[in-house]
Amino acid sequence: MNVLVRTKKELELMRKSGQISASALKKTLDAVKPGISLQDLEKIAEDEILRLGGGVSFKTVPGYRWATCLTINDEVVHGIPRDIELKIGDILSIDLGAVYQSWHTDTAWSIVVGKEQNQFLKVGEQALWNGIDQAIEGKRIGDISEAIQNVVESNGYSIVRSLIGHGVGRELHEEPEVPGFGKKGTGLVLKKGMTIAIEVIYTSGSGEVKLSPDGWTIESVDHSMGGLFEMTVVIGEKKAEILTDFRGIK
Repeated sequence: MNVLVRTKKELELMRKSGQISASALKKTLDAVKPGISLQDLEKIAEDEILRLGGGVSFKTVPGYRWATCLTINDEVVHGIPRDIELKIGDILSIDLGAVYQSWHTDTAWSIVVGKEQNQFLKVGEQALWNGIDQAIEGKRIGDISEAIQNVVESNGYSIVRSLIGHGVGRELHEEPEVPGFGKKGTGLVLKKGMTIAIEVIYTSGSGEVKLSPDGWTIESVDHSMGGLFEMTVVIGEKKAEILTDFRGIK
């Protein structure tokens, strides 16, 4: 497995990429309201990435033509932006990525349209932060995985085991794999300066998923709600550095 520790210069470029991804996610989240269409949100995200000097990471995936993946309710990941208008109470997940001077970052967030976050999504967010807390030198991939799994499953929800986090850098998807389930003390030993995208991909039901007829969108088999939370991080000596954290952006 060829997992690279980034140089100081490479991390500077990834920080810039992460800032672009975070800003695009924040701007898109802020635009979510009843009546707005997925196509409108797609344009907002792409325009912000390009305005800040980035490129659209997701368009580097063969055959994918959009800047975002937008999923609603029982859809889980990889939803194509469509001419669908959002309604109050819909669960919407926004997944996007930027590339800056050949360096990729990837991030995602789920919200309830027109309402406060519900318990289902609060659990997913907590699982993400718990996973990120394990992204430090000397820990293992399994430490991240178990931290995520514990939060999701202890609250009665299910990890989607066929979809996982991943390394990110020169490519959108690199080694290592970062599952949302596992056992602490197992897997790759983490080194300071590695860059990974930690993802919490889960449903309110069984966690079984299927590919929809559009060839991209993955939805829950039992039509239970899907949730998605993701941040690109740098493995740190004592604490992970989150490259795509939008929460402090005005």
